[in-house]
Amino acid sequence: MGLGSNLGDRLAILQTARERLAALPGAVITAASPIYETEPWGDAAQPRYLNQVVALALGPSWSPRQLLEALLAIEHSLGRVRDPKRPFGPRTLDLDILLFGEMRLDEPDLIIPHPRLRQRAFVLVPLADIGKDLPIPDGQGGNVTQALANRPSKDAGKIVRQSE
Repeated sequence: MGLGSNLGDRLAILQTARERLAALPGAVITAASPIYETEPWGDAAQPRYLNQVVALALGPSWSPRQLLEALLAIEHSLGRVRDPKRPFGPRTLDLDILLFGEMRLDEPDLIIPHPRLRQRAFVLVPLADIGKDLPIPDGQGGNVTQALANRPSKDAGKIVRQSE
């Protein structure tokens, strides 16, 4: 799971999001990366983000669609407002399904692995912290470490610093 916030008390929002993820039925956070402060990606006219990746183990009854619905509810409960005119604009909380085991899924509103995973340092660096050898089942082959080394633009989602 990718977590990001650039509005409000970013650190407190990420903490609350982790608590709510862990409170999902049958869910356990099995690993969490450090938190990184990062430059905005896709829409530079906004504050810097705090980003983190967590590994979330779910019970066998969870589907990607159910998880997406739960994530949207958590985002909404923490003040996320989606602006269709600024899809990469500022937000109190952004929760993304990065991987779902080795599943591949391509639906209009849900693509797994995350379609921009390989482009974003703010995802790949913390993902490597918790699973550098994780395969990325997107048909391109390779794992997280290889994707980090081979991403097209080294500045996309540039990491400013690791937060305390």
